[in-house]
Amino acid sequence: MTGKSFTIDLGRIMDEAFQWAQEFSEAFQNGMHGMAGRFPNPEEMREKFRERFKCYEDLYPYYAYPPANIFLTKDKSLVFEFALAGFEEQNIDLQFRGDYLHFSAKAPEAGEPEEGMQFFKRRLKLKSIEEQLYYVPEDKFDRSRVEARFRNGLLRLTVPAKAEATPKEGIKVNIAS
Repeated sequence: MTGKSFTIDLGRIMDEAFQWAQEFSEAFQNGMHGMAGRFPNPEEMREKFRERFKCYEDLYPYYAYPPANIFLTKDKSLVFEFALAGFEEQNIDLQFRGDYLHFSAKAPEAGEPEEGMQFFKRRLKLKSIEEQLYYVPEDKFDRSRVEARFRNGLLRLTVPAKAEATPKEGIKVNIAS
């Protein structure tokens, strides 16, 4: 700048911005009132969502460790992906008992930090995984064809869906009038 000075009234700018945001909010809400009946109530939507997925709450409980994905593929196979970086394959235990997959893994032994070692960031903490249960209904999934792969610290378990039985030819019943 060449010798010119100016002042900025930051308080006035913030007041104007706040006023504009408040006016916009009021105008938006007034416009939405005219749309009543076109959009469902957000609370009703949340309740319908909860009701729709309520049946899955206990089937796949939230385990904070290890990070995992559980999903169905197009062919209805159930897939489990577990991030197990640092674990060894022989220390991972997967078993089907009843309608549940039992998953456990023993963490590698961590050595004691050297004397005088100073961490700048410490987020990597490997810990053993006690028995976790995941719902895999025996009547819907073919456990004899399960595929498990452990590569680059990612365990991927694919449980294919059972082939649906072909319905038997029925007998047509004619209704007399």
